[in-house]
Amino acid sequence: MNWLLVVAGAAVGAPLRFLTDRLVQSRHDSVFPWGTFTVNVAGSLILGLLTGAVTAGAASPHVQLLLGTGLCGALTTYSTFSYETLRLAVDGARFYAAANVVASVVAGLGAACAGVACARGLWG
Repeated sequence: MNWLLVVAGAAVGAPLRFLTDRLVQSRHDSVFPWGTFTVNVAGSLILGLLTGAVTAGAASPHVQLLLGTGLCGALTTYSTFSYETLRLAVDGARFYAAANVVASVVAGLGAACAGVACARGLWG
């Protein structure tokens, strides 16, 4: 049963990632990978909120499998982040490559912490 929850979440997360990435990137005339950055930060926020909710007993481990492992696992993408960062560096856009690494790590961790803090405020 658990794997079905993961599959169901991923079935939503993967197309959501693709559509969000394309929508965000189409609105920016820049080599910076705004689409991937957006889905990774949003996924970190959702995961932080969900982790806080489960810790507080406001959400079940089944919800964590559906939304955390399934949805967020398919929504966020470390491999695309890595590829796009490497591509920027190889293409000579080293500033953007470094900015992508720093901004993604700082914003992702910040979003996860903000999600946990929001969950504590709501349910803690």
